[in-house]
Amino acid sequence: MARSNEEKRRKARSDYVFRRFTAATIAAAYGVSESTVGRWKKSAKEEGDDWDRARTAHVIAGEGVEAVVSTVVEDFMIQAQEILEEIKSGDHSTGEKVSMLVALSDAMTKMAASAKKFAPKISELGVAQDVMGKMLEFVRENFPQHSAAILEIIEPFSERLAEIYTS
Repeated sequence: MARSNEEKRRKARSDYVFRRFTAATIAAAYGVSESTVGRWKKSAKEEGDDWDRARTAHVIAGEGVEAVVSTVVEDFMIQAQEILEEIKSGDHSTGEKVSMLVALSDAMTKMAASAKKFAPKISELGVAQDVMGKMLEFVRENFPQHSAAILEIIEPFSERLAEIYTS
C-alpha cells in the first residue's frame, strides 16, 4: 500500500510539474483528495523538492521567460477585471471606489514594471497601464466630482488596453 501511495505521489509530481495539472485534476486522476495532493507538495517542499519551482523552471526552459511573464500578466489582468467588477457593482462609497481604483492602478503599474524587466515585449502594455494609473490619480486629486464617470469608463478602457497590447 505504501508503495502504491509513493507511486501516486511520484506521478502526481510529474503531472504537476511537466503537464501543469491542477491539484484538483491530479486528485481526480489518482483517486485522492486535493488536501492529500497539497500535503504531498508541502512534504516534498520540506524535503527540498519545491514542485512550484520545478514547474516554473520547466516552463521557462520549454517556453521561455516571456511566456511565463505573459501568463502572469494575463492572470493579473483577470484578477484586475474581477476587482473592477466588485468596484462597479459592490456596495462602496464613491471615495472608497476611487481609493480602490488607485490601489489597483498602483498594483498594475508595479506589475508592468516587473514584467518589463523580464519580458520587454510587454513594455507597451506597461506604459499604457502607467498612463491609466496617472489618469486615475489626476481625476482623484483634481476632479473628485467626476469619480462616478471614471468608473463607467475604466472597465471598457481596461479591456481595450488588453486587446491592443496583448494581441
